[in-house]
Amino acid sequence: MDRLKQTVKFLYIAHEPVSVWFRYCLILFDAVSIVFFVSTANMPHGPGLTFASLAVGFIILLDFLARLWIAKDRWRLLRKIYTLADIVVIISLLLEPFLPGNLAFVRILRALRLIHSYHLLRDLRRDSQFFRTHEDAVIAAINLLVFVFATSTAVLVFFIPEDSQHAYIDALYFTMATLTTTGFGDITLATPGGKLFSVFIMVVGVALFVRLAQAIFMPQKVRHKCPSCGLYRHDPDAVHCKHCGGTLRIETGGTS
Repeated sequence: MDRLKQTVKFLYIAHEPVSVWFRYCLILFDAVSIVFFVSTANMPHGPGLTFASLAVGFIILLDFLARLWIAKDRWRLLRKIYTLADIVVIISLLLEPFLPGNLAFVRILRALRLIHSYHLLRDLRRDSQFFRTHEDAVIAAINLLVFVFATSTAVLVFFIPEDSQHAYIDALYFTMATLTTTGFGDITLATPGGKLFSVFIMVVGVALFVRLAQAIFMPQKVRHKCPSCGLYRHDPDAVHCKHCGGTLRIETGGTS
């Protein structure tokens, strides 16, 4: 049992190529699971989709149990928001065979899997030099994508008619048209709740777009804590801290 635990720790924590590729596979799985949940939220769940949901839920459960097993502070891990989101997603997936069709809106809870993408940023920061250099832009893009996926899912489940031939495309189209304030008007949310939700999409969406533009076009900063004064953001090629003048040792692609 101890040997198995050491193997799991090696895969989740170590810096060896095998461990890094294992974590990249987890990142890919998380991205695929998010797309799967969002795209099937409003679809009739026959035996095929039910089996696929259970299979994805089983893999998420294994990943959750593995992280919990090797965690130094399990209670702290259980209090993390992405852990709570995963627990809700796992429960909703395991209940899939018992979920009546008229309660299909409960599947929107699986969009909480989007929160797990923020946990993956820690792995990217540790394993990817590209991510460390362009972290602001990557995080801003993820914030925008998470918002688009989450709001599109909410529009899909609560506002798009069930008889729509292209339900998810309509939800995504409305979300993007509203978020960019284009407002073509061919798809609208006529109810008071729908109008208030449209205002929410416009206000938050514009702010996220502006933040992404700033992160792309403003000079990039890297996260590196100055040992003298604690300043956390520096130019990628900085040798001395702009605040206190202390020597920095920022890892770069050319560092041996």
